[in-house]
Order: sequence, then structure tokens, then C-alpha cells
Amino acid sequence: MQSQEAQELLIREIAKDCKTVEDIHEKLKELFRGTIQNLLEAEMDAHLGYQKHSVSGNNSGNSRNGHNPPKTVQSKFGPVNIEVPRDRNGAFEPKIIKKYERTTDGIEDHIVALYAKGMSTRDIEEHLKDLYGIEVSPMFVSKVTDKMLPAISEWQSRPLDRVYPIVFLDAIHFKVRQDNRILNKAAYSVLGINMAGQKDILGIWIGEHESASFWLGVCNDLKNRGVEDILIACKDGLSGFSEAIQTAFPQTQIQLCVIHQIRNSMKYVTYKEQKAVMADLKKVYQALTLEEAEAAFVEFKATWGKKHPIIVRSWENNWLELTVYFSYPTAIRKLIYTTNIIEGYHRQLRKVTKTKTAYPSDDALRKIVYLATMEAAKKWTMPLRDWKECISQLAIFFGDRIQADLPA
Repeated sequence: MQSQEAQELLIREIAKDCKTVEDIHEKLKELFRGTIQNLLEAEMDAHLGYQKHSVSGNNSGNSRNGHNPPKTVQSKFGPVNIEVPRDRNGAFEPKIIKKYERTTDGIEDHIVALYAKGMSTRDIEEHLKDLYGIEVSPMFVSKVTDKMLPAISEWQSRPLDRVYPIVFLDAIHFKVRQDNRILNKAAYSVLGINMAGQKDILGIWIGEHESASFWLGVCNDLKNRGVEDILIACKDGLSGFSEAIQTAFPQTQIQLCVIHQIRNSMKYVTYKEQKAVMADLKKVYQALTLEEAEAAFVEFKATWGKKHPIIVRSWENNWLELTVYFSYPTAIRKLIYTTNIIEGYHRQLRKVTKTKTAYPSDDALRKIVYLATMEAAKKWTMPLRDWKECISQLAIFFGDRIQADLPA
């Protein structure tokens, strides 16, 4: 009850003599400034070990020495002038507003939150000016968001689980400025399904050209962070990946995305023939067994081989990686025959990045992708649908490779 009365008194005091919303804002700003100033004085008391004007400070070896020149700190209430106290020994280090800080945590958090929604540094500058009357430069916004880089580096190098039953790999492309040119670069993502059936982005790598050596570097990075085994790796047509993962994780089975294979095949088919070709391809990838799929593909080849040799050749070249899912029951098949899971994550990234035509640097791209990933991961709290059935089947298929890591 007392706290409610105190709150009402505070509100009355703030509203006193206020006639407009701007008046209330100025009152709140002054209250905030006074609170920060009082906290700084309290920090000095704690640093010296006695309060201002106390006789305890006599002959203590250190004492107050006035204040540093006033400095302006940016806050949600606008620019606020404060005076940081100092001591004679020059040892006082304030914590609430550190020595060289020019913002409160609130405004920095606000800048990061706006950046995470895909707003450019100039958009954030205008937003803060319009809403709070705060004037900040795009360079200042960049410096604030650059404070995330150590956290991003730590996240990218964090320890991982020993075994991942299923891993999905894909890339999403962006334009990045480099050496006065705009280049097409990709954020290569690795999404792992852990033993509990939950999704986790294991890492994001920014690069220009995918190759066996590039993917081997990614695989070795995963190994260095504690990954010893991957049961099934699902991928789009990533060049060089198969060779890399067979080197780093020789026991891993590779499943090529069937949906991407179909899309690539249909590029060579005229509109009039698409329905017929698609119907015959369905007999292949929707077959119940591998033998049935092989028989359906023989029929497809006999029907369309002369007219569409490119399609037939592509399916023949990729047949082993396209048909891995036939070895497993329905629940696992639904998970691995397509890369829809990681594509769903990439759609989340696109929502944030779609307004940007090009990023000024790799770090700028890395920051926005990291923030969007953290936002998407907040919803990944539950295991995948039918995961208990999947992990039970995987335990039968892979035996000792995952037995020690099965959930209790």
C-alpha cells in the first residue's frame, strides 16, 4: 500500500505544472537526470567508504575532488547532461555510466532492437530523432551494434553436442560491398536437430564461392567444437559438400533434397508437358520402396529419355544421394527428403533483410543474420513433430553410434 501511495505522489509531482505532453517528457527527463546523478554520487560514497561531509573521511588517504566537466549522455528521454564525480587519487570508475560511455543501456538496447528488425543505420537515426529528439549519427549506430561482434564470435565458436542425428545445410544469398564493388555473397547455414529433437543453428559462415575446401573448413570447425558424428546430412545441390563431409564424417549418410531436384528438372520442361512429366516423376519419389522407385525410374527413362536427356542424366548422377530416405520409415522420410526445415529458417531471415539492397561489409551482414537467428530461435522450444518415433527408429538403425547420447 505504501509503495502505491508513493507512486501516486510521484505521479502528482511529475504532473505538477505540466500542461502538455512535452512538459511531462521534460519532467521525466529531469527526474532521470537527477536519478543518474544521485546514483553516481552514491557510487562515489561506496568507493571512498564514507558519505559526503562525513568526518570518517578525515585522513582517509582519499577524498572527493569535485566533478569532471559536464558530459551529454543519450537516453530514451533525449540528451541528458550529467557531472561525474572524481576523487583525488583518480581511482574512481563509475559503473552506471562508465567513463567513456555516451549512452545509457536503454538507448543502446533500443538501437540494437531496431537494427534487429532490419532498419538501416540511417533509418534508426531518423527514428530516434523523431521519437525521442535524440540526434545520433549512422556511425554511432554502427559502433553500438559493433559491440555485438564479440558475442557473435563467442556464439560461432561455442561448444556443440557430440552427436547430431540430422543436420540440414543450405545457403541464402546477399549483396555485400567490398573494395568499391558489390559482390554476391552467401550466408551458409548449418541447422542441427539434437538428440532431444530441437532445432539449433550450429553456425553461419559468410563466403563467396562454395567448394570442397570451403565445406571441409566448415566440417572441421564443427569437429573442433565437439561434433564427433552426424547420422544424416540433408542438403540442396551444394557443390563440394559431399566430398567434404565424407572426409570429415565418413559414416554420415547424405540425402539430397528431392524437392530441389524436381524443381531443377522442371526447368527443362515446356508448360504443356509439365503435368505429364510431373506425374511420372511422382511415381519415382513417392514410391514405397527403393525397388519400386528404381522400376518407376526405368519407365520414366523409357518415356522421356530421348526428349529430356538432361533430366534423366541428373537423376542418374544423383541417384544414390536422392534415394537415401527409402531406407527409413515414414516419420524419418518426411524429415529428410526435403530441406524445408532450414528453408523455413531462411524465410525468417528474409523478413528482416528484404529491405536492404546491399550490406556495407561482411560484419554488417553477420550482425543482422545473427540477430535474426536469435529472434527465430526463441520459438524453437519444442521437439519436432513425431520425434520420439524418429529417435526410436534411429536408435535401431545406428545402434552404438547414438546409444550413449539418447535422452534418459
